[in-house]
Order: sequence, then C-alpha cells, then structure tokens
Amino acid sequence: MRNRILPVILTAAVTSLITIFIAAQFSDNNLISQKRQEQPALPVNYVKYDGNITTSTPPADFQPSAEAAVQAVVHIKTKTNAKKVVVRQQHPFFGDMYQNFFQPPQMGAGSGVVVSPDGYIVTNNHVVSNADEVTVTFNDRYTADARVISTDPSTDIAVLKIDEKNLPYMEYGNSDDVRLGQWVLAVGYPLTLDATVTAGIVSAKGRSLGINTRQSASAIESFIQTDAAVNPGNSGGALVNTKGQLIGINSAIASPTGSYAGYSYAIPANIVKKVVDDIIEYGTVQRAYIGIGYKDVKMLSIDEIRDLGLDKQEGVYVSQVMEGGAAERAGIKPGDFITAINGTSVKSSPELLEQIARFRPGDNVSVTYVRNGKTIHATVELKNIDGNTKIIKNETPAKLMGANLRTITVDEKNEYELNGGVKVSGIEQGAIKEQTSMKEGFIITKANNLPINNVQDLQNLLAGKLDRIELAGVYPGKKGYFFYGLNLNQ
Repeated sequence: MRNRILPVILTAAVTSLITIFIAAQFSDNNLISQKRQEQPALPVNYVKYDGNITTSTPPADFQPSAEAAVQAVVHIKTKTNAKKVVVRQQHPFFGDMYQNFFQPPQMGAGSGVVVSPDGYIVTNNHVVSNADEVTVTFNDRYTADARVISTDPSTDIAVLKIDEKNLPYMEYGNSDDVRLGQWVLAVGYPLTLDATVTAGIVSAKGRSLGINTRQSASAIESFIQTDAAVNPGNSGGALVNTKGQLIGINSAIASPTGSYAGYSYAIPANIVKKVVDDIIEYGTVQRAYIGIGYKDVKMLSIDEIRDLGLDKQEGVYVSQVMEGGAAERAGIKPGDFITAINGTSVKSSPELLEQIARFRPGDNVSVTYVRNGKTIHATVELKNIDGNTKIIKNETPAKLMGANLRTITVDEKNEYELNGGVKVSGIEQGAIKEQTSMKEGFIITKANNLPINNVQDLQNLLAGKLDRIELAGVYPGKKGYFFYGLNLNQ
C-alpha cells in the first residue's frame, strides 16, 4: 500500500512546486506590466546632438518687470459735469425747433502709463474723452490733477500732463520685435482694484477690430493680441515685455459679456511713441497718407478674392490711387500689390496702416509692390491730409465748409472748461452760411457725435467723403449745446 501511495505523493509534490513556480513567474510579469501601465507616459522627442549640451529654457521671471511697471502705471479717474444740452430739430411745419435735455454728471476710470520723468502720461482717448476733470493716482497712493494735452481718436491715444518732476517712467520697446508666443504682462487698474499684473502670451499681431471707427472716420488699427487677462479699467494700461519695456497700450477686449473672455488688444508701442511725440511737439498728430484705396480681404466674397488674385498674391491690393497723392506721384497704380514698407513685410491693410502711421508728412519711405508678377521698388514722399508736406499745428487756421477755423488755445480750453475744440473765427460763402444759422465764435466740440479736439480731427472726418455731418458745440457765455446739420452733397 505504501509503495502505491508514495509515488502519488511525490508526483503531487513535484506538480505543486512546478505550478507555484510558474504562477510566481506569471504573477511577477503581470505586476511589472501593471506597474508600467500605471506610470504616466513621458514626453518623447528625438534628440539631435550637435556638439553642445542640450539645456531647457528656464521659465520667464516676471518679478523685476512687474515691480518696475507698477511704479509707472497710474490709475485715472474722470468726471464729466452735468450739462444742459440743446438739440436742434427740424419740424416739417414749424421749421427749426429746440429741445432742452439735462445730462447728469458721469464718472469714469481707466489706467495710464508715465512715459517721461517730467509728467507726460499716455492713455486711451476713450478713457478721457469729454471729461471735465482728470486725476491720476500712483501705486503709492499719491494723487495729482492732470490736464489733457491732446487726443488722437484715430489711434485711440491721449496724452496727459501732471506738474511733477523725477517721476518713475517706462521706456519704450520696439513693437516690431514682438513675436508670437512671447511672454507679456498686462499692468493696470481693472475693476477698481489696485495695481494688478497679469501674464500671457502674444497670440496674434496686426489685428483690426473696427472699434476705433466709433470715434474716428480715419481709424488706424493694428493691435497686438494677447491672452493676458484684461478687464474694464485696464484701458490705457501697459503691455510689457519681460525686459520691463513698454510694447503696447492696452485698449480693448473681445468679449460677449463685457469682461475678459480670452482675448485682449494693445496698440503697438511704435505707433504710441510717434503719436505721443507729435502731440508733445506740435500739439496734434502729424498724420501721413500714402494716397491709396485698398481692398480688405475680410470684406470680400470668395469669388471677389479669386477674381482679384488675392488668393495667389500676398500684400495689400491697391483698388484706387488718389489724384495728386503720394502713391500716384511714385507711379503706383490700381491693381498693384504693396508687399513691404521700408523692407518690412505687409500682408494686410492693418499692417500697412501701422507702418505708415509712424511717419510724418514729408518723410520718404521705400515701397515694394508687385505688378503683373514683377517686383518694383519706389520711393514715396508721404503727404498730409491737405495733399502737401506742411506741418500742421493746433494754431494753424483752416478753411472748411466756407468757414475759417482754428484749434482753440490752451487758455481758451481752461476758460471755457473744454478738452479741445475748433473755433469758427469767420464765416464766408459756403455750406455753413447757406445751410445753418451758425455765428462767429461758435466752438465745435463734436461732429457726428465724435469728439473734435483740433482742426486735424475735423479734417480727418471730412476726408471720409460724408453725405451729411452734424456739428455740435458751444457759444462762450451761453448755456447749453447747439447742433447744426449740413448736407455736404450740396
């Protein structure tokens, strides 16, 4: 019996040992496989050795730039006094009728950037437009009254001045050097908060939103688009690179709610610097024109794009050349494609406007264009709105619509408590005399509900070839606003 049981026991023992051994091996393999699956996948890249040790770029350190920027960015508060407004209306039976309205006082806020140690501050035109009182508050709570030197609705820039010395200020950077994906900071006073710094990257350049057309008939837009958080109150604040340089002035956001939703827009520093320098030196912007009409691809149908060849040729399509203008004198013709200004590539109309906006009348620029597949280079002498190269100053008189007009002086601004305006110093034969009862001494402060701070503003608006214009303003010594409508086709 024992002889029979012993082989069975031995066989069972050997079989058990073999089973345990195999199970242990299988279990270990499964455990290893499971551990491998549980480990997160690591990024895998090919690495090419070029003789140098490969190192990763460290994260950008924003601390020095942020700490310096908040010292030069100010909180702007504005107040618009209550006004009595007189509206002139034409009745089919009773002729001209006047109706009085009361406009209550209004408060506003925004941001600004100190750009010189002697107190010049840049902000947005829409922040201070129509304000009667402007104050600025620094990060250390110091507050000062500011006066509006001048504004440029076309670019949405305004220049303020406070009577201080040795202020912390921000240096301009070169906005042409801004690249997609680079880190930037947005510095300002959003939502009535204290100085606030947010970070993001540049997500696009040369953006046009059409927002400046609300305040100017000759709007210039070529925004830097970022995803740095910007909210109401940030307008006029700084867009800063990691070196602490000013590369843009925050101006707008794209949002379905009115608050930040991922896209913010800044005016390039190269445009800002030129506008600010002009206002400080001349009192108004010296705007240069190349003298062309162009086609905006965004406004065309697919068939129109194909017919004009815009799908095969980069550049700005010239649809019209102004008679006697700068482009015509240089030989540019309708159908040409402008591809570069002074060697800088332009692929869209906002990019072209950005390049031209940094020059003054009388400046010569190199224009590269393509005609029938052939690249041509030409030197173009830019002109002002009047078709010449003269410098236009605030005190320069002009004759428009049959009236002699001049920009009001600083003393007149203070006396009449106005931010700016154009005074009618004489009325001769023309549209104003024939169609209105306007008197000498009238100060135009608005046209088509857009602010008019100087003669240049009015000239820019009339350059848009309007059919009708409504002039609003005041008579010194009289209460209320007065309105005059003109049919420009007559």
